[in-house]
Amino acid sequence: MDVLLVRPRPDRETIGLQHVMVCEPLELEYLVSNVPDGIRNRVNLEICDMILEKEPFISIVMRKKPDLIVFTGYITHVGTIKDMCAEVKRLFPNSLTGVGGVHAEVVPEDFIDPSLDFVYSRNGIDGFNITLEGMLKGMSPAEIRNNIESSGEMKLSFVYRHPDRESVRKYRSEYYYMFHRPCALIKTSYGCPYNCSFCFCKEITGGKYFTRDLKDVMDELEGIGEKEIYIVDDDFLFSKGRIREFLRLLKERGIEKKFLVYGRADFVAENKDILREFRDQGLQAVIVGLESIRGQDLDSYKKGTDIDVNERAAKVLLELGIELYATLIIPLDFSRKDFSDLTSWVRGLGIRFVNLQPLTPLPGTSIFCEYEDKLLYPRERYEMWDMAHVVLKPEHMGTRAFYLEIVKAYYRIVMRPKNVLALIRRYGLGMNLKMLSGSSRVTMQYLGKVVRGI
Repeated sequence: MDVLLVRPRPDRETIGLQHVMVCEPLELEYLVSNVPDGIRNRVNLEICDMILEKEPFISIVMRKKPDLIVFTGYITHVGTIKDMCAEVKRLFPNSLTGVGGVHAEVVPEDFIDPSLDFVYSRNGIDGFNITLEGMLKGMSPAEIRNNIESSGEMKLSFVYRHPDRESVRKYRSEYYYMFHRPCALIKTSYGCPYNCSFCFCKEITGGKYFTRDLKDVMDELEGIGEKEIYIVDDDFLFSKGRIREFLRLLKERGIEKKFLVYGRADFVAENKDILREFRDQGLQAVIVGLESIRGQDLDSYKKGTDIDVNERAAKVLLELGIELYATLIIPLDFSRKDFSDLTSWVRGLGIRFVNLQPLTPLPGTSIFCEYEDKLLYPRERYEMWDMAHVVLKPEHMGTRAFYLEIVKAYYRIVMRPKNVLALIRRYGLGMNLKMLSGSSRVTMQYLGKVVRGI
């Protein structure tokens, strides 16, 4: 039986972070490695990463004539995946199709479509294996769906084999995150222990949080060839005891890697000593959701931090020489003065990288219902939900002007001469030129919004 596992290329309308980062499809690698031993020799699995693949998707399908095609994607991929499935069904009506990933788990109804046979809304690895077993036994799609539905509640423990990184050998050298090249992913926990109102992460596990055994994490790290490691936990900097044990095991095993992690501002502000130890064992950068320069915004987001905490966190990372990748949400009541204040505040803290995201109430989050009647676009314009489009009407300026203020703020922060020279010294001219090329493509997409107003 031939099976294709596909990560689609984003829609052209989607403002693409893939211009500055393309990470490995970890969820598909887990599917490959966790096929039961009893059927592994009866199934031919191939991952097609269409972000990097040169051969057109339809050409691959015509050549492989797969029995099953399973897609992964976010909300921005919903329309694209449905279109790809419809094309598969047109060419090969007997081929079966499925979809998994975080959006399928939280808002599975978005994938209801005649061209999609299976939507893996929980325990995707198990659901995929049930599909394989059912197909090999000659079951109908309806029988397989019934088996998937009766397979039990969401698992809150990690009982799976490590991802099969060899399954993307042809693409591996091209996976990166900004200056971290080449870069591998690892996940050591699931869910988030916090309750921010705008966050999609906590919805994936129904608000539950659980961690992997760190010895198993070390076993996986030892098998990763890349030096740069992106730990994609929703919040790796959570438990002081767990981080210290992580560092102890790194030293005990002689593992030397460079790490990029997510972390909250309050942890960073209060734990300079732990971060210093982590830096000495490879911590290069921390992605921190500073979210806002206004206290009332932080309160409404249920962030549990304040401006002072954010400022202290930025200073700690600056003093330790750890790169800060700051994310900030831009509320729709921002005026030009607010944009100016934000720019001055960020520059004053010495922050060199920002991701400025217009407030986006993602379907599936607790704040979506508050804004559902204020959307600029139909809910079904999935390609627009990239947290870069303005999907709600700005209060103090037009949409075009709002996009332009975002672009101006970004360039005033990231492209100021002092910043550029520091980045060249740290990462080299070649790496910076690649980043400039990628960020310029994103800028052109934004400028297109300024011109067209959509």
